[in-house]
Amino acid sequence: MTRTMQSAPLLPAEDYRLSFLRSDTPFLSAAFAHPTARFLLLNNLCPLVQASADPANLAFASHADVVPLVGDDVFAKGRRRWEFKGAPYFAVDVTPRGKKAGEAEKLIEGMKERGFGFQDNSPRHLGLHAGQAAMYGQARALMDWNARTPFCAQCGQPTLSVHAGTKRVCPPTDKVGGQVHDRKPCATRGTVSNHSFPRTDPTVIMAVLSADGSKILLGRQRRWPKYWFSTLAGFQEPGESIEEAVRREVWEESGVKVGRVIIHSSQPWPFPASLMIGAVGQALPGDGENIYLGHDAELESAKWFPLEEVKEALLRGTSSLGEAAPEGYKEGALRLPPQTAIANRLMTAVVEGWWIQSRM
Repeated sequence: MTRTMQSAPLLPAEDYRLSFLRSDTPFLSAAFAHPTARFLLLNNLCPLVQASADPANLAFASHADVVPLVGDDVFAKGRRRWEFKGAPYFAVDVTPRGKKAGEAEKLIEGMKERGFGFQDNSPRHLGLHAGQAAMYGQARALMDWNARTPFCAQCGQPTLSVHAGTKRVCPPTDKVGGQVHDRKPCATRGTVSNHSFPRTDPTVIMAVLSADGSKILLGRQRRWPKYWFSTLAGFQEPGESIEEAVRREVWEESGVKVGRVIIHSSQPWPFPASLMIGAVGQALPGDGENIYLGHDAELESAKWFPLEEVKEALLRGTSSLGEAAPEGYKEGALRLPPQTAIANRLMTAVVEGWWIQSRM
């Protein structure tokens, strides 16, 4: 049987990462200076958006805007071997700091004069359109990882960002005052481990059904708004399969014992570096459905909600954590995450019967 799996709407299919060209500095240099090049600015990881027109849309700077801050020759020039159609996109950290703080502040002020502004980078306020959220997600994750990884984990010496910011390396030499100096020995040099790659933390998130398929298990944390619930989630541990992680996390957080597990979809979540792996699980009958919160203090409450109540909340009670309840919501009714969240997609799949089709 063929079925369509609806994944969380973050990655736009029309954007190409061209990872095989990240080491091609002549290509990167030409793309950087191309008239169609667009630059996403991040200030303390907050993205530049069209504040006065549509805050759900990113805003972009031009090559001329960023040259005073980053320079005109970011990548080594040379003979270009590739030709592609389309506009190249780059991300630039414009957080005012160090010797370039003045130039960064000028650039920020120039963007504000155009009606642009920097959106809060908290996941509670991630209200960008789907394709825009995907672009920002990639930029934020790489920018944050480079900032968090300035030193070699093996020898402690500073690392160098390469391959357009997607790798870091511990080089054998340093150039100081025009002179090249050998570095201290490092075990990473000369082997494949010389490269450090951005981390991705696998995280399971699951909609858990009752044994008879009539209810969904949802939980809430103390800091969430009243009546706001979501699916359970947790980090996958080393040496653990996705199915095992689902069963363990559900039992640790709620006391419920899960049997069958079906993987549904995934969603990148760069806060700071998670990959949300969505699943649908089914509780074991009898005592397997009993809720007990004594294992882990993460949840304030966990409850079984009838499918019809969840279906109604998906229609009238969805919003981001930092937003007010939507128009038409009745106080006291169940509130749920927005459509851009994979938790919403999992609950939607369950109430629409996707898990039943998956057994065929």
